[in-house]
Amino acid sequence: MRPSIIAIDGPAAAGKSTLGERLARELGYTYFDTGVMYRAITWIAIKRGIPVEDEESITALAFSLHIEVTTPTVQDGRQCSVFVDGEDVTWDIRRPEVDRVVSIVSAYPGVRKALLNQQRRIGLRGRIVVVGRDIGTVVLPEADLKIYLDASLEERARRRWKELLARGKDISYQEVLETMRDRDRIDSTRYVAPLHPAEDAIIIDTTSMGIDEVYRKVLELIGDA
Repeated sequence: MRPSIIAIDGPAAAGKSTLGERLARELGYTYFDTGVMYRAITWIAIKRGIPVEDEESITALAFSLHIEVTTPTVQDGRQCSVFVDGEDVTWDIRRPEVDRVVSIVSAYPGVRKALLNQQRRIGLRGRIVVVGRDIGTVVLPEADLKIYLDASLEERARRRWKELLARGKDISYQEVLETMRDRDRIDSTRYVAPLHPAEDAIIIDTTSMGIDEVYRKVLELIGDA
């Protein structure tokens, strides 16, 4: 039988979102990138002038926001639509200023607690591909198939830089590289749910792999599950 819950973890720009969305479309499953929730909180904090270093205020904000993640409501290249209290923030949460500080927000225990139950409720419905950094270890340890995508820092920074340039952002590769290096450090050393593969995860290094090659490999894994 096909795995009903597929968890895909890994660092930024390893290819999780592209793979997850494509798999979900192929299988007829729901695509759920949990990272958009942390990005949404970060963007609203920035928009409201709340310092991301203010853990108490950020945590209170996380508990107060109503976040919805749906299939795309606009055909503009988005993988899903993200709403905060009814406002479409799908592209706002991809801004470089969000990239720079989202790991600080996502490391707060209160923020993770505010979102964990909602993430589990959605994931446990099954027939779903869930993407994040702690899906196989914390959010859905009962997932039927756990995949951990990785790639070198330089390759991941190059991918994100090209993505930002394609969206018209004026940013240098070096800026993206430094932001990603800082984010990796925060994600892997945070006290709550640090980034690391689940013990039973299948690790795939995508540094020298194209998305089609990664996709085919994972389809094989699904067929063998």
